[in-house]
Order: sequence, then structure tokens, then C-alpha cells
Amino acid sequence: MAAVPTDLLYSKTHEWVQIEGDAVRVGITDHAQDSLGDITFVELPKLGTSVKKGGDAGVIESVKAASDLFSPVTGEVVSLNDSLESAPENINSDPYGSGWLYTVKFTDKSELDSLMDYEAYEKYLETI
Repeated sequence: MAAVPTDLLYSKTHEWVQIEGDAVRVGITDHAQDSLGDITFVELPKLGTSVKKGGDAGVIESVKAASDLFSPVTGEVVSLNDSLESAPENINSDPYGSGWLYTVKFTDKSELDSLMDYEAYEKYLETI
């Protein structure tokens, strides 16, 4: 199992969150990208779109499957990783770095409390 970064928060749908002031950067975990296989396409939410915690935020496609992306927080999409249009494989090679997906300016900071820290996420991975 790959190392789970200790400075991020995690959802049960395998998104990670990095807090950046009043916003969060979102990506999928190493476990998720490994399960999907070679990623071939990513459909991100549009800039300025409102997303809801647990709601649809795009689609990710691989040679194995297509999977919905879910937003870990409620808010407005304020930036996108445009490089994924031409290089979706960055998610496979660097899911916690150049493979990030989008940034959301959150409306309710308390929603972060329902996300898991790295220890809880590692334990969660053992159960699935």
C-alpha cells in the first residue's frame, strides 16, 4: 500500500483535501487511481460552479472504468487543473501533486470535520 500523506484530509469516496485558507484543493487518492488503472480522461466541474458536499463534481475515465467524482465540501469551484485536459495520466503518476483536480472555496468550514485524517483513512482502507 502506498503511503498516505499525513497533511491531508480524506473522504470515504477516496478524494483528498488540502486546506488552503478558505478553500480546499481536491484530488483523488493513490488508492483510487490505482483501482481505476490508466486514466484516460477527466471531466472537471466548470469554473464558478457550485458543488455540494457528496454531490457530483465530474467524471474520471480509465481503461478499466468510468467513475464519478464527488465533492468533499460545499462551495464554489475557483480553480481547475487545466493540465489534466492534455495529460490526465498525471493523476496516476502524481495523485497528490500535479494530479490535483480543482479548488473549492467552501461555504461551511464545519464540513471538514466529517473528513478523515490520514490515520483514519489508512484504517478505512483496511476495511474495504
